[in-house]
Amino acid sequence: MTTQKISLSENIRSYFIITIGLLIGSLAWTGFIIPSGIVGSGVSGIATMIYFVTGIKVGYSVFLINTVFLLISLRVLGFSFGIKTLYGITVISFFLWLFQSIITEPLVSDRFMCSIIGGIMAGAGAGMILSRGGSTGGTDILAMMINKYKNYSPGQLLLTIDVIIISSSYFLENSIEQVVYGFVTMGVSAYCVDMIIEGSKQSVQIIIFTQKPELIRNEVIHNLDQGLTVINATGGYSNEDVKILMLLAKKRDSQTILKMIKHIDPDAFISMGSVMGVYGQGFDKIKS
Repeated sequence: MTTQKISLSENIRSYFIITIGLLIGSLAWTGFIIPSGIVGSGVSGIATMIYFVTGIKVGYSVFLINTVFLLISLRVLGFSFGIKTLYGITVISFFLWLFQSIITEPLVSDRFMCSIIGGIMAGAGAGMILSRGGSTGGTDILAMMINKYKNYSPGQLLLTIDVIIISSSYFLENSIEQVVYGFVTMGVSAYCVDMIIEGSKQSVQIIIFTQKPELIRNEVIHNLDQGLTVINATGGYSNEDVKILMLLAKKRDSQTILKMIKHIDPDAFISMGSVMGVYGQGFDKIKS
């Protein structure tokens, strides 16, 4: 398969995952958060307050606010967002409009459960989008614009903006309960975003002690398309020369590797542990 075909296939897969993430996030807002009277974080939270006050559907407000942010950011930051951000803004605005037209009541009657389920789904959707290099714009753009002129980290800015948005919901009903539900949704969502993103990056280190190192080495390199290192060592008990195989792999590939080792050498001794980060070809890049 040529590099061009691989690149096209990967792009299609990325857009498919981003679309699923946008779909899940939109259902979280329209099926649980908005109909329960909860104001969440980000541009969707602002659009939700506008909806509660004016009745304007959230999809319209999300699209309008993001368009304004994008136009302003073009002057401040230049065109640095890419097609995936424009795609994300357009599709989530459409999904929000569509589902809000269909769903008129919360899918779960209990308000607290709506904040939990909505937060989980919104976070999972956002994590899927971000893991494929996508974005829905919104307060991310605002934070980047402020960061250009003031020495604040984008993470701190986003948290501050979200706290202001959710705290503002107090004035809709003069209710602390309204604010608490918003913060519950935000906290659950943020946790799920981290779980999705970090989960997709998790790697493992596998160390293999075997009597059949060449067979396993060939299988790993040629059939599993993984790299490995052969370490020459001496057995502490036998005092004989032995070869130890060590490889780093994505966690999702670990079971395939273990089954292969078990098939070739059922008596192999294997050590596997999670690693904090792997940087280099085939793994993460060190950000400058």
